Amino acid sequence: MATSSTGASSASSTLRSLSSEEDFQQILDERKRKRMQSNRESARRSRMRKQKHLDDLMGQVSQLKNDNNQILASMNITTQLYLNLETENSILRAQMTELSTRLQSLNEIIDLIKSCNGAFENDNNFDQVAHSHHQINDDTFMNPWNPFTVIQPVMASADMIMY
Repeated sequence: MATSSTGASSASSTLRSLSSEEDFQQILDERKRKRMQSNRESARRSRMRKQKHLDDLMGQVSQLKNDNNQILASMNITTQLYLNLETENSILRAQMTELSTRLQSLNEIIDLIKSCNGAFENDNNFDQVAHSHHQINDDTFMNPWNPFTVIQPVMASADMIMY
């Protein structure tokens, strides 16, 4: 019976070792299952973060495209206003040149009239004629029926009359 008790104890220790190996294997399997589940959950969260980041970037791209379109529209309007002002400025410069030329011509006419008036005033014979007929003054020279009036044609151009 001694052998049978050693056989029973050895079977019992074998069963225990098998049981502990099975328990150990179950524990390992359980840990492995939990680790896999944790990894799956972590991967799912990572995918969700990536998707959210991608969605945020796509929203940012859309907003930047809208901003860019608004800036381009603003630039087009500003460019058109600039071109309009540049055109108007060119017209005004041309008008200024024409008016300056006219003013210079008119000043030359006035100087000529004044010099003629001074020459006539120094002439004694003319003074007698002038006093006997009528008094000569600047208004006399501006009268178009006066023979001493210098008439200069005044030119008008279509671009001077804008509105």
